[in-house]
Amino acid sequence: MKRIPIKITVLKGNKDLPLPGYESEGSSGMDIRAAVKEPALLKPGEIRLIPTGLSVSVPPGYEAQMRPRSGLALHNGIGMVNSPGTIDSDYRGEIGIIMINWGNEDFTIRRGDRIAQMIISRVYRAELSEVDALDTTSRGQGGFGHTGVE
Repeated sequence: MKRIPIKITVLKGNKDLPLPGYESEGSSGMDIRAAVKEPALLKPGEIRLIPTGLSVSVPPGYEAQMRPRSGLALHNGIGMVNSPGTIDSDYRGEIGIIMINWGNEDFTIRRGDRIAQMIISRVYRAELSEVDALDTTSRGQGGFGHTGVE
């Protein structure tokens, strides 16, 4: 498996939190933890930016994707509004996770809670060329449920 070197800075006041890490040999995402100073209450329907206390240097040609954790989604209705969130190779600020409570009950985020996962992905840049017409396919312009529900 190819390894990509990623430089990471733990921001002041967050040395008590573990670095992101893979929880199993087959994990594609590293768990990211909440760096809240006090417990953060997330009411149903509420959106909050949760700090991580981390910034990263992703090499050019790659991105860090921030994705929700499936257990939080299934058991508590907790997700991310902009999933996946993208950390570009030229961003050096603190990583923040935009969380939402889609559940029916209040949810508390505590310091050190695993709130997201970070996946490192290759990025390709498109070269656009404007044309008068696109090639045809059997699907054509069908979309948004055009194949029906079975």
